[in-house]
Amino acid sequence: MADDMRTLGERAVSKVPEVVLSFWLIKIAATTLGETGGDWVTMSLSLGYLIGSGIFMVIFIALVSAQVNAGNFHPFLYWATIIATTTLGTTIADFADRSVGVGYPGGVAIVSCLLFASLAIWFWVEGTISVQSIISPRVEWFYWCTILFSQTLGTALGDWVAGSDRGGLGLGYEYGAVIFGVGLAMIAALYFWTNISRTLLFWAAFILTRPLGATLGDLLDKPVANGGLHLSRLYASLILLAFIVISVLLIPQRAARGNAAA
Repeated sequence: MADDMRTLGERAVSKVPEVVLSFWLIKIAATTLGETGGDWVTMSLSLGYLIGSGIFMVIFIALVSAQVNAGNFHPFLYWATIIATTTLGTTIADFADRSVGVGYPGGVAIVSCLLFASLAIWFWVEGTISVQSIISPRVEWFYWCTILFSQTLGTALGDWVAGSDRGGLGLGYEYGAVIFGVGLAMIAALYFWTNISRTLLFWAAFILTRPLGATLGDLLDKPVANGGLHLSRLYASLILLAFIVISVLLIPQRAARGNAAA
């Protein structure tokens, strides 16, 4: 019985990559791709935020189902699912901010509540929200839903800080990227020099990488008059996708190790 439980635990955590520097580099690239890719579908192709969200929701559910049903860790499947959460998070946040009309502060408030509710329910049901404790399909669904909400919150935060309309702070994309970059550096310092919960720091970093990616994505494709570089959303997305694929191929992708009590 003990051997069976150990095998189950090793198989489950093997579907989650080890959280090292390369993880965060690919994650930031994936979140930037989520911004440019989401905007390409909803804005460049003129499909709108609602239709775009519907398309990415189908892709998200399909990829999460494949990830949950996978027998072990598949790097490309994992990062494809991450990209699906970033694109869906982008379109959902934009739909709430712009189509529903709650504005950037309203979008941040709503998605923050959803994220904290997801974490609270996960903790209440499982007793932990550590990514090293994923040992069942139910926990994997908690994991991916929480990631989706964190990506959506990141988009809303990035737009709120950088945007000058809809209640935005109007700091611009360059300053927004600097602010979130400094925030991530502070979390890294806390990780190396304090005993603060690693689980808490992981989720804080995961949330902050999204607005950093969002502001970098906006910096790439927004008009020069709005502080961007005015690159094609499609070309920017393809370049980012190529970077991610090359990174996954060249950088060793090892499965994380952990246990249910982590």
